[in-house]
Amino acid sequence: MIRAGSRKAFVRPPTLPHRWVAGKRWESISQRPGSDRLRFPGAVNSPFTNILAFVRPNEKDAMPTFRVLDQEGMVMQKNKEVDVAQDEAIRWYKDMLTVSIMDIIMFDAQRQGRLSFYMVSAGEEGIAVGSASALDPADVIFAQYRETGIYKYRGFTLDDFMSQLFSNRNDPGRGRNMPVHYGSRQLNMHTISSPLATQIPQAAGAAYALKLQHMQNPQSPPRCVACYFGEGAASEGDFHAALNIAATRSCPILFLCRNNGFAISTPSLEQYKGDGIASRGVGYGIDTIRVDGNDILAVREATQRARELCLEDGGRPVLIEAMSYRVSHHSTSDDSFAYRAKVEVEDWKRRDNPITRLRKFMESKGWWNEQQERETRSALRKEVLAAFNRAEAEKKPPLRAMFEDVYSELTEESQEQMKQLGDIIDRYPREYDVEEFEDGRKGLNP
Repeated sequence: MIRAGSRKAFVRPPTLPHRWVAGKRWESISQRPGSDRLRFPGAVNSPFTNILAFVRPNEKDAMPTFRVLDQEGMVMQKNKEVDVAQDEAIRWYKDMLTVSIMDIIMFDAQRQGRLSFYMVSAGEEGIAVGSASALDPADVIFAQYRETGIYKYRGFTLDDFMSQLFSNRNDPGRGRNMPVHYGSRQLNMHTISSPLATQIPQAAGAAYALKLQHMQNPQSPPRCVACYFGEGAASEGDFHAALNIAATRSCPILFLCRNNGFAISTPSLEQYKGDGIASRGVGYGIDTIRVDGNDILAVREATQRARELCLEDGGRPVLIEAMSYRVSHHSTSDDSFAYRAKVEVEDWKRRDNPITRLRKFMESKGWWNEQQERETRSALRKEVLAAFNRAEAEKKPPLRAMFEDVYSELTEESQEQMKQLGDIIDRYPREYDVEEFEDGRKGLNP
């Protein structure tokens, strides 16, 4: 059973009872005969007992879920001062609304055959925007594929989104990646990869690199890595390797798991038997908290504190499990109603939506009203459609782009492949519309 609480508390693993002084190990508890525990290298703080008892998971309470706002957008803790300004809350709301509107338009565009693939983040907008608002712009992001709100908050424009989705000549990836695989060097966000969970150990390595950089130059401001993934990705071996590396090397990394209840068609209850993903963080010796992912204020507050912990004492990993519900299909390649009831999805949309919850909070403060809602939705829809039309009409990258950026100069093999492609296009001109590419056929001249 998951319990919702308004008190923020990270579950912290036991502190090791020894430290190193002048190159020698100092013990805080004697190892004399009669001591209640012995320093086994594999479990240094375990007391002895003469009672034979197995620790059973069903005898332990589930880790509580930190929450600030209830489902009606009201602050749960009496007399609690919520540290958020009006303009800041409105910015969060508009970012989430923009992502939601873009998701609907692009999902329909894929169904019309105007886009090859798309993934929405419906129901999880609060996790992305809330956590992004608590991070420093210099912090490094490794995203999975439902973090559109982070890109929007950090400054990714609608034209940037659309250029990547349509793989046109303005796409920094030059059309060589699937849609929804965004990336931005300027925004310190690594390009999203298709293979599940590969970004998690990469993020741990990047965090270790940031730690070494700060050790070499202590005057530089400390930075952390934020790594996002779903509970399905936590079933991959990459997840376990990454958490163990980060814990043993004390890497400044925030692992943020979006537990939305489903890994493609597999519900979470069929993925694992333990207490969600949060329990695994404690097992790896990592400070851990579970948070209501549909409560943007709770996500923001937990992420703020988690970032502080990440940068303490030279660095440490922290795990946040953000609980949510995936209210849309896994992707445009999925029909979720084949494995769950439509009424269940509609109930979640109505009962607990992160956008609706923030809106109710702002209305209770007098910061938002129905007229603003109508005008904002209409304006944002027009902006999304305008960017859509611009990107769809833009030319594709030059044909030669598919051979470039592997080596500093084109190899002889690449030049020969370019020539062969040009010969095929010349032989079958009706099969290839080279005019849609920048420079057309001329782009294949070595």
